[in-house]
Amino acid sequence: MKPSHILLPAALSLLVAACGAPETKSQTIDVSADETNLRAHLEFLADDDLKGRQTGSEGHEIASNYIVSEFKKLGLEPAGDDGSFYQRIPFRKSTLKENSASMSFESNGEVVEFEFPKQFITGPSHYSEKDEISAPLVFVGYGMEAPEFGLNDYDGLNVDGKIVVMLTGRPGFLPSEEGAHLANIKTDIARDKGAVGIITLHTPVREKTRKYETSVYYTKTPRMTWLGPNGLPKGEEQQLMGSAYLDDEPAAQLFANAPTELSKIFEQIEEDPDFSPKGFELEGTVTLARESRHEEITSPNVAAVLPGSHDTLKDEYVVYTAHSDHIGVIKDMSREDNINNGAMDNASGVSVMLETARLFVESGQEFDRSIMFLSVTAEEKGLLGADYFANNPTVPLSSIVANVNLDMPVLLYDFADIIAFGASHSTLGETVSKAAKQFDTEQSPDPMPEQAIFTRSDHYTLVKKGIPAVFLMTGFNSRTEGEDGGEVWGKFFAEHYHKPSDGLNLDINYEAGARFTNINFAIGKEIANADQRPQWLEESFFGKQFND
Repeated sequence: MKPSHILLPAALSLLVAACGAPETKSQTIDVSADETNLRAHLEFLADDDLKGRQTGSEGHEIASNYIVSEFKKLGLEPAGDDGSFYQRIPFRKSTLKENSASMSFESNGEVVEFEFPKQFITGPSHYSEKDEISAPLVFVGYGMEAPEFGLNDYDGLNVDGKIVVMLTGRPGFLPSEEGAHLANIKTDIARDKGAVGIITLHTPVREKTRKYETSVYYTKTPRMTWLGPNGLPKGEEQQLMGSAYLDDEPAAQLFANAPTELSKIFEQIEEDPDFSPKGFELEGTVTLARESRHEEITSPNVAAVLPGSHDTLKDEYVVYTAHSDHIGVIKDMSREDNINNGAMDNASGVSVMLETARLFVESGQEFDRSIMFLSVTAEEKGLLGADYFANNPTVPLSSIVANVNLDMPVLLYDFADIIAFGASHSTLGETVSKAAKQFDTEQSPDPMPEQAIFTRSDHYTLVKKGIPAVFLMTGFNSRTEGEDGGEVWGKFFAEHYHKPSDGLNLDINYEAGARFTNINFAIGKEIANADQRPQWLEESFFGKQFND
C-alpha cells in the first residue's frame, strides 16, 4: 500500500524525535502588533483617572507603575537605578516672585530703569532665591559659533565676567535643523566663554512671528529643571547670574554710544535675513535682580532591557524612548472637561513602545544587541527626563548605538507613508526605509523643515551626546481614497493639541497604530542585528560634529 502523503510528515517527525532533534536556542515566531493591546494601553494611559499625567503628579506615578507592570509581565530586566525599573529624578520648580524683577542701565552717571514686564521680562533662578548682578556689556550679534557656516560672533571679544547682549533668533542662511541646534546652545556658549548674564533683544523681525506680549504671558508660569547628584541644577556650577528679554524700543538705550545704532542693525537684518552683525563692547553697566521661590518634586523615568545574545554586541543598546507625561489639568474649573488626557500626546507613543516590547519578547528571536525601552518624564517641561538620562545614563553612554523616539504618532488616519526626522543625518534613514517597505509604506521627506522638529523631542538630548536618532511620525498620505492625511494631521494640531479634546473621544485608528508598531519593531530588529552600529553621515552637520 502506498503511504499517505498526509501521514508521511508526521511519521518523519516521530523518526526525528526518536533519533534526537537538533537543539536550537530559540523558536522564531512570526509576530505582529495587536490592535487590542494598543487600545488597552492607550485607554488606560489616557483615562480621566490619571488627570493628564502631569510631571510629579499621582496620575503620572500611576502611569509609570502601569508601564513597569507591563515590563515585568514581559519578563524584561530592570534598567533603572539600584536594580529597579525606576530612575527617580529630583526636580526643582522655580517661580518668579511678584514685583521682584528689576533691570537698570547706568552710563555716564545716568541711570535708566526698565519696567517689568512692559519693557523687559525675566524668569526665575533655579540656583538661588535672591540674586543680583551688575556687569559691563558686550554685544555678540546672534551669539553663535559655527565655523562650518562662517559664524564666530565672539571673535575678538572678551566676555569674561560680563553680560552678553544678543539678538533673538538666527541668520536666515542657516539650515533649519542646524540653525535650531545652534540657537539651542547659545546659553552654553555664553557660559563657556565666562559670561555672567545674558540680555536677549526682541527684534522687529521676531515681532512679526511672535509678539513681545506673547512672551509676557508666560512670566507667571513656573519653570523646572533637574538636580544633579551634587544637588545643583543640571549638576552645573552656577555662572550665569541673570538674564532678561528686552523689547526692541527700550533696547535702543543700551546702544546710545555704540559703534552702530541698534536701529541700523534692525534695518540690516530686516533687509537681509542672512546678515549676521559683528559684535562690539557697549558703554555702561546693567544691573539685574530678582527673587525666586523653589519647590522640589520627584518624577520617574522607567527603563527595562531585553538582553542581547551576542558575546560582545550584547553590551551595546538600541534605545526606544517615549514620554509618559502630559500637561495635567486646566485650572479653569468652569469648563466641563478640564483634563488634558494626552491620548495622542503621548499615550499613543507609550502604547506603541509597550507593544513593540511585546513583539521583541514574543518573537522568540535572539538579538545581537540589547534593546532598552525607556519611558521618560517631563518632556512637556523641556525634555527634562530624557536630558537627565542623557547626563546620568543607567548604561554607559558610549554603549548606546541608536535611539528610536516615539512621540505623538497621530493615529487618526490610514497613513500610507512615514516621516523620520533625522533620517538625512545618519544611516538610520536607510534602515527606516527598509523597514517601512516591508509593510507597503514609503518614507517621505520632512514636509515642514522650517519647524526643525528634529531638535524638539526627547531624542535630541541623546543626539547632543553624539548618538544617532530618528523620530518617527505618520506621513501625510493616506491609503483611504478621499482621505487627506495631512489635513487630518493638521486639524489635530489646530483643534486638539494640548487641549482636553486630545482624548479617547477621538476617532483613533488602531489598525494604523498596529502598522506603525510593526514598522518600529522592524527598525529595531535591523539595528540590533546589524554588523555595524549606525553612523552619522559625513556630509551631515551632526556627522561633522560627532565623527571626529
